[in-house]
Amino acid sequence: MNIHNIFGKIIYKKGPRLTMTKVYLIRHGKTEWNLQSRYQGAHGDSPLLKTSYQEIELLAQSLKKVSFAHAYASPLRRARVTAQKLVSHLDQPIPLTIDSRLMEFNLGKMEGKHFDDVAKKWPDELNNFRHHPDRYNEEVTGSESFQQVIDRVGSAVKEFCRVNPDANILIVSHGAALNATINALIGTPLPHLKDRGGLSNTSTTILKTDDAEHFTLEKWNDTTYLHKTKVDPTDTI
Repeated sequence: MNIHNIFGKIIYKKGPRLTMTKVYLIRHGKTEWNLQSRYQGAHGDSPLLKTSYQEIELLAQSLKKVSFAHAYASPLRRARVTAQKLVSHLDQPIPLTIDSRLMEFNLGKMEGKHFDDVAKKWPDELNNFRHHPDRYNEEVTGSESFQQVIDRVGSAVKEFCRVNPDANILIVSHGAALNATINALIGTPLPHLKDRGGLSNTSTTILKTDDAEHFTLEKWNDTTYLHKTKVDPTDTI
């Protein structure tokens, strides 16, 4: 609200109304390859574990009180099925749109390989991928670059926010792609994208924006609703 004092009178002039879009970003349920510590990427796609369906129900219960305007999901089966099950459990008339921009990081030659095998074949690039995104050379493994993923997924997130002002939206995607994009959207420099740690299967991260360009982080990698008492390293990437 702007205040102007003209000839001793105070006139209140309302500024533009700000709207707030809240983005609930969900990593898909755990898969067979997640459990086996294999890279899935944009082309590998193993089935969800049976326990993942139960965890999706727990996720839905945690979101029951939130009204969603729209849901968006990666076309890869593990994310698409997670989104479909989640929306059905929420028991709301939520439109679901499948968008290829939400696909996982294309990991090139790493896809389908066990973490240990990748570590033996490309130790430097794996270390950079996990800890030093600014040093990662995607040409070595024929993968996407971090900036390509950020531009691809980020453009989708911003578009979804523009068409859903002052609303809550759901996005179901993948660990590596979401991690890079979320951190970039809140202004984290490329060398520090990994500082916050990874994202777990069936986790919720929440961003807020009032202009579909600038984002703030409200919640990071929440899995409290899964009631896990033991940390499994294969849950998080």
